Amino acid sequence: MRKLAVLLAALAVCAACAIPALAATSSVKIGDDYFVKDGKAPTVTVKKGTTVKWVWTGVAPHNVSVTKGPAKFRSSIQSKGSFSKKLTKAGTYSIICTVHQPDMRMTLKVK
Repeated sequence: MRKLAVLLAALAVCAACAIPALAATSSVKIGDDYFVKDGKAPTVTVKKGTTVKWVWTGVAPHNVSVTKGPAKFRSSIQSKGSFSKKLTKAGTYSIICTVHQPDMRMTLKVK
């Protein structure tokens, strides 16, 4: 009986650790004055519940700021590191860098 309890506890821990691994993550590159692709306003499409991670790769300071969409969020202005947001509301998000607006923008579709 004791071995069964230990086995069940071990299985519960393994299951709890596996659940975050099932969650989707999508990365968006932030370069010097562009999201994902230089010179284009990119559109990124993800499923509801996906965590989107913006990764700074250039040297200039930028931020991620929703101007229109089902939920508002904003990162701090930074020149390195990353910012992550789990998207739980479906819809279309218009995102800009407030430092480089209106030229630095992207569209994020959550389905």
